[in-house]
Order: sequence, then structure tokens, then C-alpha cells
Amino acid sequence: MIQVLNDANFDEVVMKAKQPVLVDFFATWCGPCKMLAPTLEQLEREYEGKVIFGKYDIDQGSKAMEFMIQAVPTLKIFKGGEEVDEVVGVMPKAALAAKLDAQL
Repeated sequence: MIQVLNDANFDEVVMKAKQPVLVDFFATWCGPCKMLAPTLEQLEREYEGKVIFGKYDIDQGSKAMEFMIQAVPTLKIFKGGEEVDEVVGVMPKAALAAKLDAQL
């Protein structure tokens, strides 16, 4: 299940994770974010146990400013507490899978 992230749990879930973490910085009013959601749910099932998936609502906390999110959706991949990749906008499932595979 995709974890709901917020300022209180972000560091624990994302920065201290032992495996790669894909964070979807999104907004509830964002059309492309809604288009991307089913793809992320499919990937989450396929990468269960290998990659942690999280969603962070940019309107509900301060991490969007900290990570300089300029547009939504923005996907960031973290590994070992460091940002290792970023995607801005909607991307095909296969391309996202390739980015995740590169971190495994």
C-alpha cells in the first residue's frame, strides 16, 4: 500500500529506509497527478518488498519547499537518505520501472 507521508513521518519513512523510496509529490487538485496514480499503484504492487512508495500532498506540509518542488506531479527516488533521481510530470510505467530497477 502506498504510504501517506507528512512532515511528521517523512524522515522516518523516507530518509531512514533500508530500501529505495519513491515519493510522489502531488496535489489533490492536480489532473496529471490523478492520471499518474493508477500507474504508481501498479508499480507498488510489482515492487512490493523491494521499493517503498509514498505520497506527499504538497498543500499539507513544508517538504515541497525543502525539496524545491516546482510542479506536480514530481516523483523523487531516495536511496540511503539521499535523493538519487527525479521525474517531473507523467511518465510511462515502463520508464518509471526502469528508473526503479536502476536503484535495486
